Amino acid sequence: MRTDELSGIRIVHLDAEGDPISTPDDAADLVGSAWSHRATLVAVPVERLDPKFFDLRTRIAGEITQKIVNYRLQLAVIGDIGAQLEKSGALRDYVRESNAGDHVWFLDDEPSLEDKLARRAARATAR
Repeated sequence: MRTDELSGIRIVHLDAEGDPISTPDDAADLVGSAWSHRATLVAVPVERLDPKFFDLRTRIAGEITQKIVNYRLQLAVIGDIGAQLEKSGALRDYVRESNAGDHVWFLDDEPSLEDKLARRAARATAR
């Protein structure tokens, strides 16, 4: 795990190696990690998410993201989910809606996260 700051947002980046995130209790652990590092955004590599996360029928994605958002944190899922998107129209819709908001994002890589945060900061200062 490492922390950094981009566009004024403190981020906890999970390592790609480690136990899978598959339950609300795992999400609570992410909240604790974020708080202990004074971070407001948790960046999770796709590899760390239980494959069932991407099957919306399991409700795992909703439970995990809701837990994180309830604690006023942001979640960025980092990595290629193209194969999962091809299998599920519902997942495509979920990802599109999430990426349009401010709490949960699905991004290809860390430079995409940096770009998203920079664009959001630019919009905020333009107001």
